[in-house]
Amino acid sequence: MSTATENSNSTTRTSLNYEALKNHVVTHKIDCTLWAIRVISIIFTIGYILPVFGSSQNYYYKVLLANAAISALRLHQRLGAVRLSREFLAELLIEDSCHYLFYSLIFLYVTPVTLVLLPIVLFSTLHAASYSLTILDTLGQNSWWGARLLISLVEFQSLNILRLVAFSEIVLLPYTVLLILMGRASLLTPLIYYHFLTQRYMSRRNPYTRNMFHELRVLLEKTAAKPSIPGIVRQILLSIVNFTSKLAPSPVQPQQQQ
Repeated sequence: MSTATENSNSTTRTSLNYEALKNHVVTHKIDCTLWAIRVISIIFTIGYILPVFGSSQNYYYKVLLANAAISALRLHQRLGAVRLSREFLAELLIEDSCHYLFYSLIFLYVTPVTLVLLPIVLFSTLHAASYSLTILDTLGQNSWWGARLLISLVEFQSLNILRLVAFSEIVLLPYTVLLILMGRASLLTPLIYYHFLTQRYMSRRNPYTRNMFHELRVLLEKTAAKPSIPGIVRQILLSIVNFTSKLAPSPVQPQQQQ
């Protein structure tokens, strides 16, 4: 009798947990959709690297499309309905999600490049891990310690992940020039990407690209100042710093997270 009662209580608790998840999904439709698309983009990235099923090129473009969908949904969350006004356009252009919507559009017309997917999959992993914890808490499945451990590891490395995203964004600019020389991109690609990178540099909510530029400048200047560095190498490093500094826009005042 006691065993039957315990089984009944266990079944009830499980039912209540899944009912809570169902209510959470209904209440937070966009957040859950974003989580699902991010997980799918991670799977597509794995499919691109290990094309066991289907073409790697197809997976590549699916990742870009998934990122575009994520960016569009985030813009809807942040700005609401589209308004035909100058104020709305100004708000749109300073949003990080708008920047990454342009990012997807830029590389949709470029031959697949693995480095392009790195910022997307890192952002997807970071945000998907964070919301996965919310879903697990809604389910109340504390026994899923393995998933929680992986999420904790991702969140523990969140700063390094964001710095790596910023570094890959910067490295992609000279790489787009190499893509032209290899015949894999058009002449407009680095010009459009430069505009994307300036927007990332001026981001109010994400200072990591701006900080990474500063760190790289300090690194190059310290390297150039070493006595063991040949004069020609020193001049090249300082020329890179000076050229990049001239291209850098004036950063805007930071905006607090909302």
